[in-house]
Amino acid sequence: QVQLVESGGGLVQAGASLRLSCAASGRTFSSYAMGWFRQAPGKEREFVSAIKWSGGNTYYADSVKGRFTISRDNAKNTVYLQMNSLKPEDTAVYYCASSPHTDGSYYYPGRYNYWGQGTQVTVSS
Repeated sequence: QVQLVESGGGLVQAGASLRLSCAASGRTFSSYAMGWFRQAPGKEREFVSAIKWSGGNTYYADSVKGRFTISRDNAKNTVYLQMNSLKPEDTAVYYCASSPHTDGSYYYPGRYNYWGQGTQVTVSS
């Protein structure tokens, strides 16, 4: 199994920045890519960003392109999500997830087999 622990959420004002972290442990060799998803109340879980451990290929939802940056530290088995210019519509619980797939199809929750517990991000207007 792969254990994932997110941190870094909080309450900020619109325009502020936050950095989320996701530390992976356990059978991390089975993880080929890591993704960030978010879920607002009453809404479906939606893709935010993903990154491959090897090569560092990155993927972003259109709604966060240019504002969010995903990165990874392979030595620490940790993935980061730098979120700038936050908007009230970014308010959600943010989850990191691990994918064993190599084909780049990281936009759907079903492509991930391990999930963290989530961290709340609240952006006030």
